[in-house]
Amino acid sequence: MAELLDIFRALADPTRLRVVALLREMELAIGELAAVLDQSQPRVSRHVRILAEAGIIERRREGSWVFLRIATGGPVSGIVTQAGAWPFSEGEALVIANDARRLAAVRAERAAAAERYFADHAAEWDAIRSRHIAESEVEAAMLAMMGGRGLGHLLDIGTGTGRMAEIFAPAAHRVTALDRSPEMLRLARAKLAGQAAPIDLVQGDFLNLPLDDASIDSVVIHQALHFAHEPDRVIAEAGRVLRGGGHLLIVDFAPHADEELRTLAAHARLGFSDTQIGGWFAAAGLALENTQTLEGGDLAVKLWLGRRTGGDRQAPLSHDDKRLAA
Repeated sequence: MAELLDIFRALADPTRLRVVALLREMELAIGELAAVLDQSQPRVSRHVRILAEAGIIERRREGSWVFLRIATGGPVSGIVTQAGAWPFSEGEALVIANDARRLAAVRAERAAAAERYFADHAAEWDAIRSRHIAESEVEAAMLAMMGGRGLGHLLDIGTGTGRMAEIFAPAAHRVTALDRSPEMLRLARAKLAGQAAPIDLVQGDFLNLPLDDASIDSVVIHQALHFAHEPDRVIAEAGRVLRGGGHLLIVDFAPHADEELRTLAAHARLGFSDTQIGGWFAAAGLALENTQTLEGGDLAVKLWLGRRTGGDRQAPLSHDDKRLAA
């Protein structure tokens, strides 16, 4: 009862109701909220603090930015789900409509920032892509290799611009997209707006995943393992969070001698052999089920699919995962 009273007291304010309505649409930073609400950041911060203390919203830090979202689970999710059906007066509806227009401007600015970043780095990325087969063919091979499998809760390690989360989202009931770079996560946030499956963007290190043991059904590591100085530890971490029977798909280069990639793109490893990946999979409790080589250009692209052995290694589904899987 006390928890419900705290929730309703926190919601008993027009501005805080507007905050909830906005965060139902997308995660926002304090500065973005202030711009949409046309209020000062200190005032908005006070409202956010009240909502957070009542357990209605959650804060998530990405570098120097703090993003806000509606809390999941508990009585909050049920109450907030009904927010779209709340009756508004004519004047209140006008305020909500104005908020929606300013929120559209925030979305547009995120997209524009992403386009500027892509333009600034286009030459660098094109130089790398020109060395191997077209990305469209790599993506088609990945989808085919994972096809027919229930992806469940998918973890995209090293999500970058969010492309893997985007192409696998239709086959998953939830996606966690993880990257070390706050800048990359902001780009991914712009790309992934409006996806059907819920997508959580998380800042984290692939050597220390901020996830529980046996909490994930599928993992994808696309062109990220070559940045690791200890790739065996990255694979071990992926194995740790996989449920029994879950799959790990790694896509990277076959062994090569293109030393320029060390300076051009900070690659720590110049590709991987089947023997290396197979050994690391085995050490992490994964069985290597399938491999594929995509020739074309100077660099061959490899796909390795592993399965977490030990079908009894299960973690209970969360309330949200059960609801989404239903």
